Amino acid sequence: MATLLYRLGRFAFRRRGLTVLLWLLVLFGAGFAASSAPAPPADTFSMPGTESQKAFDLLEEKFPAAGAEGASARVVVRAQKGERITETATKKSVADLVGDLGDNPGVTRVTDPFTTGAVSKDGTTAYAVATYKASGTELTDAQHDALDKSLRTGRSAGLTVEAGGDAVKVDTAMSGVGEKIGVLISALVLLLTFGSLIAAGMPLLTAVVGVGIGISAITALGSTLGLSATTSNLAMMLGLAVGIDYALFVVSRYRSEKLEGHDRQEAAGRAVGTAGSAVVFAGLTVIVALAGLSVVNIPVLTKMGLAAAGTVAVAVLIATTLVPALLAFAPIRVLRRRDRAAFRSKPLSPRKQRKAAKQAAKQARRHPNLGARWAGYVLRHPVAVLLVGVVGLGALAVPAANLRLGLPGEGTMATDTTQRKAYDMLSASFGDGFNGPLTVTVEAPKAAAVAKRVAQRFAAQDGVASVAPPTVNPAGDTALFNVIPASGPGKAATEDLVRSLRDSAGGLEKGTGSEILITGQTALIIDFSHTLDKALLPYLALVVGLAFLLLMVVFRSLLVPFKAALGFLLSVGAALGAVVAVFQQGHLAGLFGIDQPGPIVSTMPILMIGVVFGLAMDYEVFLVSRMREAYTHGATPAEAVVTGFRFGGRVVSAAAVIMISVFSGFIAEDNDLVKMMGFALASAVLFDAFVVRMAIVPALFALLGTKAWWLPKWLDRLLPNLDVEGAELRHGPAGPPRSSRSPKRERELIR
Repeated sequence: MATLLYRLGRFAFRRRGLTVLLWLLVLFGAGFAASSAPAPPADTFSMPGTESQKAFDLLEEKFPAAGAEGASARVVVRAQKGERITETATKKSVADLVGDLGDNPGVTRVTDPFTTGAVSKDGTTAYAVATYKASGTELTDAQHDALDKSLRTGRSAGLTVEAGGDAVKVDTAMSGVGEKIGVLISALVLLLTFGSLIAAGMPLLTAVVGVGIGISAITALGSTLGLSATTSNLAMMLGLAVGIDYALFVVSRYRSEKLEGHDRQEAAGRAVGTAGSAVVFAGLTVIVALAGLSVVNIPVLTKMGLAAAGTVAVAVLIATTLVPALLAFAPIRVLRRRDRAAFRSKPLSPRKQRKAAKQAAKQARRHPNLGARWAGYVLRHPVAVLLVGVVGLGALAVPAANLRLGLPGEGTMATDTTQRKAYDMLSASFGDGFNGPLTVTVEAPKAAAVAKRVAQRFAAQDGVASVAPPTVNPAGDTALFNVIPASGPGKAATEDLVRSLRDSAGGLEKGTGSEILITGQTALIIDFSHTLDKALLPYLALVVGLAFLLLMVVFRSLLVPFKAALGFLLSVGAALGAVVAVFQQGHLAGLFGIDQPGPIVSTMPILMIGVVFGLAMDYEVFLVSRMREAYTHGATPAEAVVTGFRFGGRVVSAAAVIMISVFSGFIAEDNDLVKMMGFALASAVLFDAFVVRMAIVPALFALLGTKAWWLPKWLDRLLPNLDVEGAELRHGPAGPPRSSRSPKRERELIR
């Protein structure tokens, strides 16, 4: 592997113009294809195999007219304080509002609250439903503006008017202030890490190119493969993250090889052969994690995972080809200013290269950098560092035991939005469960009689506020009716009610020969959360298991990949615990500007696992592969740890700080879901990079010694030797030699 990538790096460096031209052609070609492709399909949501989805499919078949309706806006009207909505003057104002809504473009029907019984028992509040011909994603700005104007007209008449539903425009635009701050911090960190503007800008440039190609390809294939506009969200986030990391690793290694005395082309080849090998295998672990999202069996997650995996593959290709080509245009200016003065334009002979390397190693031992000093400290106090790290992360993970999953809705929006105000008005006037009705479908030869019996049984259930009369389709073989829970959507009592109704439905089906299904937005959310909850452990097992096999091939060890997987689980558990403590339990909610603590968004944990797993394996592979490389070239286990931190600690720390800065920028947004994802990802990267990889990993190496690299001989013969460490490039020994140094001598060396 190292030899192949070494040749690829040299070729890209030598043919820099051709390589850059090819990537530009790919970028512009993908952009042209995206600009000329048909519009991507609207977002669709389905969950094969769940009761809710089965009921939706049945309704579409048996009640096609209901399914053909487009978007709707539920306009909630409340009379002035001390007045009733049924008073003559107020009633006329409501009628005028209903008429105004009916005149809006695209509206096919508006219900009259006084004829449909949509008036609260206290007579203060009513609601009308405006139905549109087009779906919510197809409504134009003019239609949204007309709806807003109607609401303002009703308010000018003295009414309190708010609206909810998918016809109401949702402001999804983010301020971008936090993101800009994150990018500025990233640029500053890169500049401090490299001491060169060109070296700092190169990872940002190549990451943007990779994301541009990936997003353009997703857009171009959107209509063909059914990829909606939101499919690219994960690809953009992860593509930018790994793109910066991978280029950062290769550029950093090139600088190290150049300072050892290698000529420009040789340094580029060795950088791609060594750091590039780590990039390839880190990328493979990320791709495994993303492709593994297909085990959840939710199409939207499968598409998001595969699209992001493709973007990560592009990032790997760019790091191993475009980065060395760009280095060829500025082979010296990527070095620090003080290092450029010592640069030799004349290539060194192999003997002088070895001498320069020995002098550099001797100088590093005399004047260790911060990474080497930290590694020495951990090696001297491994037990204390290990206990503090494990116990600390374990304590942070405790709240994760109370994790409750759900999906965002109008009840979780900011309190100043019209959707949230309409939601609260309906809850106060019609009951908490009015915003989350359950739809019951009954399929039977005599559906009307069976549905009436089922409705009577459900009405007697604890937790049911009311049951609407059944509606039967023209064929008479299917009926449906609504059940209003006493508790609101997202509440544990509502989940218990759905479970209880489904249990009762099972007994009724046997006695009536019918099929009874419960669906609706609330039931769909419950099924979605339950599906993801069940898939979480299998997904973790698949991702960690396949990554274990890949890391075993890379490091030729059983214990190294095992501790890498355990460390990842620790960091993810701690991050989930922090998210639950802040966003679900409300601790420090005011500090982060959280409007209302509630269930954790169902997709957040599994997406966080996919993203963080990729970044964690990046740090693990790059840091430990440098240790493995030193070990295979004759270093003792302790020396290998110090070497890994001397050369890799600064780069891994910089990569982690960049990712934390980028993700933390999302915490500044007003949307609670965006806040949650930013907080979760920033926390997970912080725990994984600085606690697991920088503290727990070297502590375990100190305790295990040579046993860390143990692999049974029979397994060693079965595994392919990919030479990720680049042993062939340095003409060193093929395997790790046995050290003759005593443990006492090793302790002296790392001080």
